[in-house]
Amino acid sequence: MRLEGSLQGHTKAKRLRKQMSPPEIALWLALRANEEGLRFRKQYAAGPYVLDFYCAPARLAIEVDGEAHNHGNRPERDATRDAWLVAQNIQVLRYPAREMLANLDDVVRQITSIALQRRTTIES
Repeated sequence: MRLEGSLQGHTKAKRLRKQMSPPEIALWLALRANEEGLRFRKQYAAGPYVLDFYCAPARLAIEVDGEAHNHGNRPERDATRDAWLVAQNIQVLRYPAREMLANLDDVVRQITSIALQRRTTIES
């Protein structure tokens, strides 16, 4: 099942691909180089949202949350977004941006492990 993004989402995703933060760039480079052959997309339009990273075969979204995600109405917006994604059978993994810089290898191992498990479950 393909997850379609809105026209606005596609436009925003294209812009965001050019404005990735250093933690997002570090994760993107690591995900692209994974040895398991998993394919990840960056800044992927999904419904009304743009996902930082998405592995379609595993139906797995990865979000890199900067400090702004802890303030204002962002926690509520993130919860609404996560609930919508879960309703689409997409698991969401959220990591603080600082984690990309401090423990990138551990984060990538965890993402890869979960993606492989989900892909196997979805394919069977």
